[in-house]
Amino acid sequence: MTTDPRRHVPRTDTLLADPQLAAAGERLGRGLVKGAVQRVQQRIRDGEVAPPDAVDAVLAALPTTAGSLRPVLNATGVLVHTNLGRAPLSAAAVEAIVAASGTTDVELDLATGRRGPRGEAAIGALLDAVPAAEAALVVNNCAAALALVATALASGRELVLARGELVEIGDGFRIPDLLVSTGARLREVGTTNRVTLADYRGALGPDTGAVLKVHPSNFVVRGFTRAVDVGELGAALAGTGIPLVADVGSGLLRPHALLPDEPDLQTTLTAGADLVLASGDKLLGGPQAGLVLGRAELVQRLRRHPLYRALRVDKTTLAALEATLRGPLPPVQEMLLADVAELRARARALAARFADAGLDATAVDAPARVGGGGAPEQPLAGAAVSLPESFAARLRRAAPPVVGYVEGNRTLLNLRSVPPSADGTLAAAVLGLADR
Repeated sequence: MTTDPRRHVPRTDTLLADPQLAAAGERLGRGLVKGAVQRVQQRIRDGEVAPPDAVDAVLAALPTTAGSLRPVLNATGVLVHTNLGRAPLSAAAVEAIVAASGTTDVELDLATGRRGPRGEAAIGALLDAVPAAEAALVVNNCAAALALVATALASGRELVLARGELVEIGDGFRIPDLLVSTGARLREVGTTNRVTLADYRGALGPDTGAVLKVHPSNFVVRGFTRAVDVGELGAALAGTGIPLVADVGSGLLRPHALLPDEPDLQTTLTAGADLVLASGDKLLGGPQAGLVLGRAELVQRLRRHPLYRALRVDKTTLAALEATLRGPLPPVQEMLLADVAELRARARALAARFADAGLDATAVDAPARVGGGGAPEQPLAGAAVSLPESFAARLRRAAPPVVGYVEGNRTLLNLRSVPPSADGTLAAAVLGLADR
């Protein structure tokens, strides 16, 4: 006589009443825990889990948070990795987000009890960081900043820009498609590889809404080339009333010795741009945001445009941005300034630890890079741990996942993008695969 296995499956209400699962329900939500219970019940019916182990199986199946995003160790050597969420936030920014997650004074003047300016502290931090700017505003990303500028300054008018700057960036996103969608008419000047000041001057007229310079990100033209810099354009446009807008992309606030060719906000404004646009989650090291800085009159035009309301950021972004600007060095900047000798020492220590566990591991030099379209031609010295090729896929399934890369039939874990505080976690993930 066979016994129906369903008789031994714990009841749903019994499991949900277990103190550990009840506590998990309060933290993660009853629906999420109930779904995990039902999946474990099915595993018991299938003979995969013993009934007495049901609670432990449910706990093991539960995520650490109610969201689906998982923390990942970035061992790619790409400091600003778009697929991994770009800039990791500093501890100060995370604390600021938590503090701002409840009710806050984001638009309230506590002294008067009246409505206050939104994001005033974050804007103040931006202006302190980029003193060449008279005013600033923040939208949800750099593409939004570009769309707002094109709409407010050039909708129904001409937007003059170099043909070689009509670029496509990640995921098939094309700058000209965005600009045309705003109602601006593109007036392309020059050729793909060469543009002169005379080309710009010849395109100006009563229908010109603005002149736009776009940082070409990962696109580089070599050889017989000519470009017009912001200083030349600013001088040529002086007195015309036509604004010069520069999209510098990566969010570098000031010149950086390691990135001599990367445009920065302060220098670009000083050179003559009326508005400068950048991302907050790249070299600045903050949350996803689009930054607009420059002449007060133009910034106010953007702020009063109806589209701005649809693009403005929430309180947590403002809090994280302010903390990034006011607080300690964010992780991206720490990675950028990492000492190469220390990186090599970390790689040797980890490789020796893995070798002691019987793994084929060595320490190697491996270049890193900024990523996110920043400084595409500027490699950064780095060091990595080299493991067998099969580890790349296996480590992505580890807890937490570790994302490296395969080069020359070896998996490399580049430490330039891994904070030293995470070396223990990285080692645990690798050693957890040693006997499998």
